Amino acid sequence: MRDVLDELHRRWAAGETVGVGTVVATFSSAPRSPGAAMLVAPDGTVTGSVSGGCVEGAVYELAQQVVAERAPVLQRYGVSDDDAFAVGLTCGGIIDIYVQHVDRDSMPELGDVVESVHSGQPVAVVTVIEHEAEGLVGEHLIVWPDRVAGSLGSSRMDDAVIDDARGMLVAGRTGTLHYGPDGQRRGEGMTVFVNSFEPPARLLVFGAIDFAAAMAKMGAYLGYQVTVCDARPVFATKSRFPDAHEVVVDWPHRYLRAEADAGRIDGRTAIAVLTHDPKFDVPLLEVALRLDVGYIGAMGSRKTHDDRFARLREAGVTEAELERLSSPIGLDLGARTPEETAVSIAAEIIALRWNGSGSRLAELTGRIHG
Repeated sequence: MRDVLDELHRRWAAGETVGVGTVVATFSSAPRSPGAAMLVAPDGTVTGSVSGGCVEGAVYELAQQVVAERAPVLQRYGVSDDDAFAVGLTCGGIIDIYVQHVDRDSMPELGDVVESVHSGQPVAVVTVIEHEAEGLVGEHLIVWPDRVAGSLGSSRMDDAVIDDARGMLVAGRTGTLHYGPDGQRRGEGMTVFVNSFEPPARLLVFGAIDFAAAMAKMGAYLGYQVTVCDARPVFATKSRFPDAHEVVVDWPHRYLRAEADAGRIDGRTAIAVLTHDPKFDVPLLEVALRLDVGYIGAMGSRKTHDDRFARLREAGVTEAELERLSSPIGLDLGARTPEETAVSIAAEIIALRWNGSGSRLAELTGRIHG
């Protein structure tokens, strides 16, 4: 949804009614994750994607129907359906798509949601997508860490969902929750979809070199909030790293420690150490390897790697901590240029995040998407 949020807000602000299809659940080899969205505007313009092309045509028609009838629909697409191949879902997966109409009347809080997303404040949109009382389908609740807006239909339902939604928001998770018809912890009758908009994950690139410029561009392309940090002001300039969201002049280890102490580092953070200079990277890695982050990689030759590990051991870094370090950094793609190297590093980050093997798909069997 983040990818289409600005366009949705623009249409909403103009008083238009937009059909929105959102992936709310996936099974087997589904092409997109929960939260992926597609907009259908009144002029027929399409923004976003829910399946990478598999079922967009069917969702397009359903969105137009939903806008005309002002009635949301939860639709499942999969190879088990009689018309699966008619709508083009040939990947072997199953996806549940919730289609609704969005305008100022149906979601008056959209402006507040967009403002929170742009300011980096976590916010979740909780929507009833299934209920035994059809009139409650489409009811929604906006959940921030410190306040809420809207209602799902009763205070009991709201109280049950708010805590769970905040838990998902803290973890950065988007997905469905199931309750009894009035929010009972046990039972069936109500399904809600929690669409979490947490701040983007951070990519910290240390070392103001040409490889860092390529890595900053790649990180921004992948949706990371990118920071480039180096202690040398002559090299750490915004003009050299136009794709970075932030360029910091500071000693790397001191900056990372301060960011961690301020609570701005989390389990989604990726750290790329490109300095390959012991006076920078050893104290930096001493700090990094003791933080709860998603990825730590360090650039250098095999000789640099061996020297770095020896220095880190001398500094008291344990073997368990060293096992977290991707060094030399990246996957073996045969990369030569800074841009190719950035692809190699990004590929390793993605593979570790989703437990990918890094092997060629043509040489593997089984499902593509776990």
